[in-house]
Amino acid sequence: MTAFDAVDVIRTKRDGGTLSREQIDWVIDAYTRGSVGDEQMAALAMAVFLRGMTRTEIVQWTDAMIRSGERMDFGSIGRPTADKHSTGGVGDKITLPLAPLVASFGVAVPQLSGRGLGHTGGTLDKLESIPGWRADLTNEEILSQLGSGCGAVICAAGAGLAPADKKLYALRDITSTVDCIPLIASSIMSKKIAEGTGSLVLDVKVGSGAFMKDVDSARELARAMVDLGADAGVETVALLTDMSTPLGLTVGNALEVAESVEVLAGGGPADVVELTVALARKMLEMAGRPDADVEEALKDGRAMDVWREMIRQQGGDPDAPLPTSALTHTVVAEGDGVLRTLDALAVGVASWRLGAGRAVKSDPVQAGAGIEIHAKPGDAVRRGQPLLTLHTDDEWRIPRALEALAGGIEIGAEAVAARGVVLDEVVADRG
Repeated sequence: MTAFDAVDVIRTKRDGGTLSREQIDWVIDAYTRGSVGDEQMAALAMAVFLRGMTRTEIVQWTDAMIRSGERMDFGSIGRPTADKHSTGGVGDKITLPLAPLVASFGVAVPQLSGRGLGHTGGTLDKLESIPGWRADLTNEEILSQLGSGCGAVICAAGAGLAPADKKLYALRDITSTVDCIPLIASSIMSKKIAEGTGSLVLDVKVGSGAFMKDVDSARELARAMVDLGADAGVETVALLTDMSTPLGLTVGNALEVAESVEVLAGGGPADVVELTVALARKMLEMAGRPDADVEEALKDGRAMDVWREMIRQQGGDPDAPLPTSALTHTVVAEGDGVLRTLDALAVGVASWRLGAGRAVKSDPVQAGAGIEIHAKPGDAVRRGQPLLTLHTDDEWRIPRALEALAGGIEIGAEAVAARGVVLDEVVADRG
């Protein structure tokens, strides 16, 4: 590989130039190996943040990050594969019912997931509230579970997948370069393409509790990711979905697991069911199962059977009681009227402060911490009526959670016009 000077690569992007494939290949490889330092990569990330990237650059950057590690191959399992990725939100427990639901139709779902950081919850943190369940599986265990096992796996991504991204993301997190569409798109898609799935549905959240606060920026991110998938030969579609208010009626770890089980039992909150069904239909359509009756699979127990087997195959006990918090605190309505706003970011930060999330990756989380929601926007409420129940093991956390909720709850005379959970769909640009 041709050697370049890191300063020249930084200067090219700083001055608004286009990086060549050779420059990108070299800098990603050199950074992964440690011969380009954090301070130089931080400068390059800031230059990308300020100057942007062309579509070609994003494709080449993503490809270089994929080639920094291993790629998984599911060709031997004998089933079509489909995956889903969410950009993160509050109360977003959709992966939990979705993976077994899709797998109940004979489609393998290799759901490599992560942990929560800040106000957005992590799928692995939620599942680790189930006694005995383990997130870390070998590649052989993943293949076995997808092929001869239940057909669904939710686990941690191995260290060998896109190690350049893991290193770069940690750097972006401390240099204020996370909020950059080319770097977000390449980060997500390098892992998903390296994962080896046959098709991918992206759930791009929009609203206060999401990374993208408005539809236009969410659509731009979705377009970049969908095109990256298409260019890599992975059929990819994105749904833009609402994250202005929390999904469902729970935010936290064990609380969200319990709600997910309700959905798998044929019940659960309407918005969680709506989004689970929409994503399942799209995944199954892309995997060659367009006529699958996903609502019936929730009602007749097929999806629940796969869930229970998936939990057992990863060491968990699906019948074990879930952890509960030591303390609760009820937030009540301060007046009569209609709940106009329940801000997703405010609720997410409050749940984080109660112990459900972490500030840095090494922080522990409380399995039972979080928030139960008793009213959603549009509901009529009376003064003194419970709106939220806060759960935590530490009394000192409650005042800080209440501070986060200040201004996030609005009661008025009339409801705000409601919008659906699914806002738009973005497909590959074939031009």
